[in-house]
Amino acid sequence: MEDADPEEANIDVWDILKMKHLCASKDFIKRLAEVLSCSPSQREFTAGCRWVPAGSSFRSQAALWCRATPPPGSLPFSPPSPPDSWLLVRSRGRGRPGFLRESMGTLWLWKLPPPNPRRLLEDARRGSLPRAPPGLDLRARPPTRSAMGPSSTSGFYVSRAVAALLGAVAAALVLALAVALLASQMEPTFARNVFPCFDEPALKATFNITIIHHPSYVALSNMPRRGQSEKDVNGSKWTVTTFHTTPRMSTYLTTVVLCDFDHVNRTEGGKEIRIWARKDAIADGEADFALNITGPIFTFLEDLFNISYPLPKADIIALPVFDHRAMENWGLLVFDESLLLLQPNDQLTEKKTVIAFILSHEIGHQWFGNLVTMKWWNSIWLNEGFASYFEFEVINHLNPKLPKNEIFFSNTLHGILKEDHALISRVVSRKVENFTVTSEINELFDVFTYSKGACVVRMLSSVLREKLFIGALKSYLETFSYSNAEQDDLWRHFQMAVDDQNTNLLPATVKSIMDRWTQKSGFPVISLNVSSGIMTQEPFYLGKIKTQTLLSHNDTWIVPILWIKNGTTQPLVWLDKSRKVFPEMLVSDSDHDWVVLNLNMTGYYRVTYDELGWKKINQQLEIDHKAIPIIHRLQLMDDAFALSKSDYIEVETALDLTKYLAEEDEIIVWHVVLTSLVTMELENYDLYPFLKKYLLKRLHLIWTTYATITLENPAALQDDYLAILSLEKLFGTACWLGLEDCLQLSRELFRKWMNHPEHEIPYPIRSVILCYGIALGNDKEWDFLFSIYTNERNEDKRFQLVYALSCSKDPWILHRYMQYAISTASLNLNETNIIEVVASSEVGQYVAKDFLVNNWQAVSERYGAESLVTLMYIVGRTITTDLQIAELQQFFSNMLDEQQRITVQDKLELIKIQNLENKKWNARIIKWLKKNT
Repeated sequence: MEDADPEEANIDVWDILKMKHLCASKDFIKRLAEVLSCSPSQREFTAGCRWVPAGSSFRSQAALWCRATPPPGSLPFSPPSPPDSWLLVRSRGRGRPGFLRESMGTLWLWKLPPPNPRRLLEDARRGSLPRAPPGLDLRARPPTRSAMGPSSTSGFYVSRAVAALLGAVAAALVLALAVALLASQMEPTFARNVFPCFDEPALKATFNITIIHHPSYVALSNMPRRGQSEKDVNGSKWTVTTFHTTPRMSTYLTTVVLCDFDHVNRTEGGKEIRIWARKDAIADGEADFALNITGPIFTFLEDLFNISYPLPKADIIALPVFDHRAMENWGLLVFDESLLLLQPNDQLTEKKTVIAFILSHEIGHQWFGNLVTMKWWNSIWLNEGFASYFEFEVINHLNPKLPKNEIFFSNTLHGILKEDHALISRVVSRKVENFTVTSEINELFDVFTYSKGACVVRMLSSVLREKLFIGALKSYLETFSYSNAEQDDLWRHFQMAVDDQNTNLLPATVKSIMDRWTQKSGFPVISLNVSSGIMTQEPFYLGKIKTQTLLSHNDTWIVPILWIKNGTTQPLVWLDKSRKVFPEMLVSDSDHDWVVLNLNMTGYYRVTYDELGWKKINQQLEIDHKAIPIIHRLQLMDDAFALSKSDYIEVETALDLTKYLAEEDEIIVWHVVLTSLVTMELENYDLYPFLKKYLLKRLHLIWTTYATITLENPAALQDDYLAILSLEKLFGTACWLGLEDCLQLSRELFRKWMNHPEHEIPYPIRSVILCYGIALGNDKEWDFLFSIYTNERNEDKRFQLVYALSCSKDPWILHRYMQYAISTASLNLNETNIIEVVASSEVGQYVAKDFLVNNWQAVSERYGAESLVTLMYIVGRTITTDLQIAELQQFFSNMLDEQQRITVQDKLELIKIQNLENKKWNARIIKWLKKNT
């Protein structure tokens, strides 16, 4: 490109930001970004700006850089090359967008050349577009729900809400049309990137924040606006917004937002609540649901703890994309809009409940995390565990009809029990010296901190009971308000509450009991012999350890045992050693005499019984299954199948529990059974016919019930959260088993929607109907759905459609689908690896392998070389012999480098071993099914 004249390079930065940070009784005022104009024609900046023509240190890019407070004389160093650490600057007028970087106290501006559409598309395909710096998200893309926890972004989040999105690949083409949006994300250690501070959670301070910004934008921060004034900048009017001083708080909770959003608001309990979002979303009423429940959530928690929310306002803002999902900044909570906004007609989905859960979680942080903060990140579970637990208390308050225990199992307990085991290195509370850098801190925001932390809190609550539990938390919150605490501080306040009464006695101190659950990995398996009353505990391993040499006294927990006998709740007992006798748990020969441990699944452990114990439970299920509460029918199925997979009990014991299922009308119980039995591991043609016959005999009642409701009265499902979550598995299994009613329903609903798009497929079964509509159709149905996909802008729906398109049984259609994925004519396909999706299907496994013969280089270029390794695992997922491994290695030999081949060899060996184990497991299931069908 031609060198531009410095006098014409007039790029106005879209915001000017200042912060005043009070810390340790000293004022630190630091320019964050004060680039009034980067034109060297302005006197006050002439000495600090230099035009760098093309061909110099920016190679092919012409650039202008400046320093807001230039040093005297000539500038001592040259601007850095523009790598990955640049901030997008919004261009106004004739100027093009650019990137800004602060280095050695200097703000550098990299001016982008006029975009060449053809070149940008080619660069995008190769992944070589300029990348965003740490601290910024520069992707122009539709909203998506990302994985829980922080990403690599830090400091500031920048986005563009674009009127007509052209897709992720063509995002660079719409930069000049973008609307600026800035929102900070300081957690865990990124406040130091934004302003000078002692950026540790225990070093709390008050903050005075001022933002200088363009008048067309709204400035938000933790506190209410104190005042606004105008500032003249080179003849342009800028707005100066100041905010009231914050309370004492940690740096990671400070936040600023600049946007052109609108809001809805109301005042409740003396505080103003505002929900901010895109103007069209506000106008369409998408923020109304969040507004309606936010006040009641605050009120419930204030009343529960008898501690008022201390700020005069609560702003909640929905960003088009926010990779952190949600953030609890004090007074200004930030959400991904997919987790906050609800279209008024969006009733038959789980989204309403999901929004309520996440809002409850982040509002819970206003007490656990904001008011009282952990001293260091090793105790982050004090924030996240309690916020995760109180989600369920809030939801139970908002909707008492929802089954509290079953929802906790489904959302939290079921998932963490599948992840946790004795040999894993992850514990809830780690030692401080184990980590110091940001990447290690980020790793703490995982399922163990959130879910296991919540399970431990729930177990303690069930043992102490609500009055004592809440009383101890009130004392803890009051004592450490505007300060910091660690795990032992929490235990101390619980111990004080226990010592002040004499009705709830513990076998040891709270610290001795609870440290074992937070500082040890895994959980115990509790075994009860109902013939002798002997109860034992041992750590849970993925694959039971045959030798006991690894087990020692240190592997025991102090376990609270809440239990029921013949449907009646029994007094709490404690298993505080590896083996103990409980005579009250003996069972007689009576048909109605049975025992189930772990009342309401409040304990963080699994349970098994001796042969008589399981026999008595089976008898009761077949005589009157409703005598055993729903939560315990869930528990029995989940524990039995999980323990059988790891050799703690026989798989036949778990299968025996399913005999009564023809009478089971609770869909969540069926969901647990089907999730345990119908898995990817059951790609076994020998097993399928027996499993089909056995399950179809028992599915009639539950299928008829929910097929009728879904088709004739779907509004009845509106508030049935568990049914909405479970319907997809029920319908998917019914069709997979070849239930003709399910297959016919799929054909009819798909064709009705195809011919009359206003007749939408019911949301809970949409994925199943789309998949079987394609599987049972031909290229006409496939082409129709592909056209829907290419015009769809909702990322969740696009993801659903990608998988449905892979359900075709026609090899040539799947081959064409993969060809579309790697061709330049199909750039509107999203970044889901379609080759992997196709390879994961039954027919596609072989089609994808053949496709790779001639197209592996194009696949590698499209999705990256590592995708070939993943594809090898997917294609080889059914291998059981060394010969199959050798054949697969030979097939992929030209596609992988030497190190990849070594890695793949080890992985395939593990897959083979696991498949051989599964084959043995399946053989035992087949034998049982033959006997019981």
